[in-house]
Amino acid sequence: MKRLVNAYAAVCLGTVVALAAMMAAAPSLATDEAWGHAVVVAVFAIVLLLRTRAALKGSRAGFRAVTVIGCVLLVVNLVEAVLPGVFPSWMRVEMLVIAAMMLVLVALSVRARRGLPDGPR
Repeated sequence: MKRLVNAYAAVCLGTVVALAAMMAAAPSLATDEAWGHAVVVAVFAIVLLLRTRAALKGSRAGFRAVTVIGCVLLVVNLVEAVLPGVFPSWMRVEMLVIAAMMLVLVALSVRARRGLPDGPR
């Protein structure tokens, strides 16, 4: 789970770096919508890193947060990827990659949460 969240954070950082490079080389590929998406997923990456840390220490609330964030990112990225004409093609691929990562993350989180001993929720 930790490696997957770190990989997600790396994809987010890579997206921001790619957008910055495209601003100079191909501004049509670094749209305002692309920047908006990149900023939002970068914020989620930070929150997800923190909640994953808590989850891996055995926090039920941490696992719940990871699951909810993963579900939200899965749905939002799938919806945004199919919106016609809003995002450049390269970003649609990035969104589908993130959606796939979040699907795996949600499955891992739910599985790990079920393995926790019952206790205060």
